[in-house]
Amino acid sequence: MSQQAQKLQQQLIDNLHTSVLLFDDELTLVYANPAAEVLFAMSLRHMLGKSVFELVQCEKGDSRNQLREVIESGNSYTEREITIRTPHHPLTVDCTVMTISEFGQDTLMMELQQVDRQLRISHEEQLISQQQASQELLRGLAHEIKNPLGGLRGAAQLLEMELGDAELKEYTGVIISEADRLRNLVDRMLGPSKLPNFAELNIHEVLERVRQLVRAESGEQLTIVRDYDPSIPLLKGDSDQLIQALLNIVRNGARALNNRGEMTLRTRVLRQFTLGNQRHRLVAKIEISDNGPGIPHAIRETLFLPMITASDDGMGLGLSIAQSLIARLHGLIECDSKPGKTTFTIYLPMDNESD
Repeated sequence: MSQQAQKLQQQLIDNLHTSVLLFDDELTLVYANPAAEVLFAMSLRHMLGKSVFELVQCEKGDSRNQLREVIESGNSYTEREITIRTPHHPLTVDCTVMTISEFGQDTLMMELQQVDRQLRISHEEQLISQQQASQELLRGLAHEIKNPLGGLRGAAQLLEMELGDAELKEYTGVIISEADRLRNLVDRMLGPSKLPNFAELNIHEVLERVRQLVRAESGEQLTIVRDYDPSIPLLKGDSDQLIQALLNIVRNGARALNNRGEMTLRTRVLRQFTLGNQRHRLVAKIEISDNGPGIPHAIRETLFLPMITASDDGMGLGLSIAQSLIARLHGLIECDSKPGKTTFTIYLPMDNESD
């Protein structure tokens, strides 16, 4: 290959958005392009000479044998949406591995395409779509239930006025009270009907209010750790609705811990962050974590739908209402759970304006 062709090839690789890493036959890094430096948050100088297993730890499969097989056989392989652990953080990537033979020497080439962001955006769009579909379904259901309930209640009241026997009036009283209970249940499923009143607020004052309420309910055996970022500026939202949403989540966590354990309230600010398909200059990130048993896998995908609960004494409306309230503030709630750590993450745009 001519020197000019080699220079052109080097420029092409250096300008790729895909991360490219080259390893010798001892699986030691000999080259990484600028995209790989960004992906691993390390300079090429610090990466050179490291083993592939120091840089990339695959969370599933026997990667050592797979890489050796690629070198020996010359075959390539591709795995999609795999989780790897880098020296600094876990990543979800599409990974392609192949060999390049030049001058009698085998070089292992690894291409990594990060897909975390695409997967997160897809997941957020799914959550937003799920929330919108759920609200439409509930509105239709509420209309179909509340109309006959109103007629049933009115008929029971008229009948009660015609009855002279006090014992018989007890039965009409039951009909009226049960109709009222069903109507209240439907109203709770729909969530608050009041539109948010946008005003500037301090997110830490809201969290402190929630913390005080839960501590008063749960007692001293529940530890609530605060990890606040004091640099977060004021954001626009509805203080009352935000307190209700966060309170529902924190109460759920306290219930999962049986009021004995540790919860953490954490705040951070994200810059140039995308929620769904909209990019925001500043977004407040609020994490509510607990060290409880985790959420059953069977309900994780439907966790924010009404009547979905892992608790024996709950009605499954708290998280649905919380998601609805946060959605009204143009935000989103996500959940990540495993035994020993469950984290609800609330994203709130700081450039909110009332509709």
